[in-house]
Amino acid sequence: MQRRSISVGSGRAISALLVTLVMIFGMVVSAAGPAAAATQGTADHVVLVGVAGLRWEDVNQQDTPTLWRLAEQGSIGSLSVRSARQPTCPVDGWLTLGAGNYAAWDDEPVAGQCPELDVAVEQPDGTGAQLPAQRSTVQLNKEKLSWGAVPGALAESVRCAVAVGPGAAVAAARPFGRVDRYEPTMPEDPAGLLSSCALSIVDLGMVAGEEPAVRAQAARVADAGLARLLAARPERSLVIVAGVSDTDPVSRLHVAVADGPGWERGWLTSASTGREGYVQLIDLAPTALTALGRPMPERLFIGQPATSVEGRPTSLPAAVTAPADADREVHAQRGVTTWFFGLLAGFQVLLALAVLPLLRRARRHAGPGGPVPVSPRVVAVVEALLVAAALAVPAALLADLVPWWRGDQAGLYFALVTVLLLGAATVGVRFHRGYANTLGPLGLVAGLAALSVGADVATGAQLQLNGVTGYSALAGGRYTGVGVVGLGVFVAGTLLSAGWLAQRVRRSWRPAVMALVGAVGVLLVGSPYLGGDPVGAVALTAGVCVASAMSTGGWLTFGRVAWATIAGLAVTAGFAVLDMTRPEPERGSLGRFLAALREGTGGLTMHRSGASSFEALVGSPLTIIALAGMALVWFALLQPWGGLKRLFGIYPAIRAGMAGIVVAALIGGVLGGSALNFAGAAATVAIPMAALAALRVLDHAADRTQPAAVPDVPVSSITADSTGSDGTKLAGAGSGAAGSGKVPTARSALTSGGSGCGGDGPGRSGAVTGSEDTVEAGTSVETTVT
Repeated sequence: MQRRSISVGSGRAISALLVTLVMIFGMVVSAAGPAAAATQGTADHVVLVGVAGLRWEDVNQQDTPTLWRLAEQGSIGSLSVRSARQPTCPVDGWLTLGAGNYAAWDDEPVAGQCPELDVAVEQPDGTGAQLPAQRSTVQLNKEKLSWGAVPGALAESVRCAVAVGPGAAVAAARPFGRVDRYEPTMPEDPAGLLSSCALSIVDLGMVAGEEPAVRAQAARVADAGLARLLAARPERSLVIVAGVSDTDPVSRLHVAVADGPGWERGWLTSASTGREGYVQLIDLAPTALTALGRPMPERLFIGQPATSVEGRPTSLPAAVTAPADADREVHAQRGVTTWFFGLLAGFQVLLALAVLPLLRRARRHAGPGGPVPVSPRVVAVVEALLVAAALAVPAALLADLVPWWRGDQAGLYFALVTVLLLGAATVGVRFHRGYANTLGPLGLVAGLAALSVGADVATGAQLQLNGVTGYSALAGGRYTGVGVVGLGVFVAGTLLSAGWLAQRVRRSWRPAVMALVGAVGVLLVGSPYLGGDPVGAVALTAGVCVASAMSTGGWLTFGRVAWATIAGLAVTAGFAVLDMTRPEPERGSLGRFLAALREGTGGLTMHRSGASSFEALVGSPLTIIALAGMALVWFALLQPWGGLKRLFGIYPAIRAGMAGIVVAALIGGVLGGSALNFAGAAATVAIPMAALAALRVLDHAADRTQPAAVPDVPVSSITADSTGSDGTKLAGAGSGAAGSGKVPTARSALTSGGSGCGGDGPGRSGAVTGSEDTVEAGTSVETTVT
């Protein structure tokens, strides 16, 4: 017994060491991210030109020749116009532009079409103007909205600002409502006006509606005004043209063009997006101040200065195709995402109900009095449906490899592509040679789920952005790396794959397998070059710690909880320290939160996170999937007839992986502000596989397969490391077949059922475990006492 204790203690020490190395490795690779340095002081004048509703589909050589030439010589990108309210109507867009933060003009919800820009602009003198409603608007954003925006922060950061048009007046007004220089319309010769201040903001009207002819006419009017402006632009000036808002109830991506010194023929990007070709409306104010060499107002801007990067196609038509296509994709994604996750939630709930009678009748009985077994064909169909349910999200992710959004019936095309991919994956799993094993489907599905998300993240997360199972550029939350749904699927797939692999090796090697697979996962999730999610990396690290601690068997004891908690806190602190040492524009969510706490605005950040969690919790199909999964596990799978306890007793590494998923989902949901969406995404993979594996274990519950030629061994001769004459290892005597605490013979210990085999009985979970469904001659057999 002393030798066994030393072995177990050494295994735990090795496990702790491996997980520590995983944490250090993950933090080191996440220490430095791709830097995007903004160009400082490159312009004497900045002219911000806004055209509400302008999209890339409106830009062409015939209708907008001036804007076309400007885009050809400058840098271009897709503009996300999110404000404090969605959709971003014109007045909210102009206000957000001047605040450098998510702002709203009033707290009235938008119903139907966006209202016309109707703002009272008073001109008490012939030079400037006054906005009477500005003071109440500042008060609204300060007290009722959660972003801490201060309208007029941009104008307060320069000595004087010019505004042309009512929308520009909203953006250029100082917090007390004063506009330094104002003209209702652009003069015939605006040269003197534009050169009078370092910052000029110009409203060139609106492009609204969906009728092509109407949009084209509005775009031509705006382009004519832009031609007059460019003819009078000051020397060494930066001109930025932006579609500053939506004009309809449906949000879209809009035009962003920057032309000036250092902005030649590139893609626009910023640290707030981290994605080439994407900027946010909140980035324009910091961009203007950075170009002018002016300091940023403290705590007010949440946007980051835009920059120009290389890589744009030399042909402008080819370059414009990319942002126009992105707008079509994100527009199609909104509707498709709603019904996809709604159908998935309904399918998973119905499948959970269908599994219940199978669980009650799946366990075979030796005598004639048991229930009639379910038809093997019915079981095979249900198993195939469980595999399909677990692979639905990966299939939908891979569907974005095909440009389904370009068709007139985008939703139908997406459904066809997804069904084809899902069918191919399900058939591939079903006819794989390892499918017959108890854990075969679980290992195959988990591997495919982790591989699909991991491969996408490793290649730039192209399928995540604007994808049905990814994140939308319209939301303004994430533009790179792994999203909430992808993270949940990846964590579940990684930990289940690690458990499946660990179950196939020697017991002493299981912590190493868990830790090594977890290291790859932490690298993909946490590295700013890949997943870019430090909170997800912390959650996955905690899950890996728990899984490594439990992989050799036994329950989650206080000691294991203690060192796993310490490890999780260590990686959190490590990520925090490394994130805080990076430049402010490059910090992740964890570093920005700690910086907010240091500056005294942490309460506002926590309020935003709480509001985000509440919005994610209410009405989300993933919340329904998470709750249905928990109900199935608690009220069915964990019951004596449910099979999950037997599965956990026979395969402790799978139990460890499941426990790690629960821990990671809880931590990720709380810290990431995604509520149960993280858990719901993980449940789409974990719950169907748990149900399928439980059905398999119950189906083999009465098996009496025995090792060949295993002799009866007196109990006095069995030690912690005894072996039979054929080399079969008899490790650790459990509670025994009869629960007497003695092992009468090796054969009786190996063939005992009930609580000694599957862990179904109350108070005991001793199990004979192996790496396959049956114990064959020469195979190591372990009895885990938990």
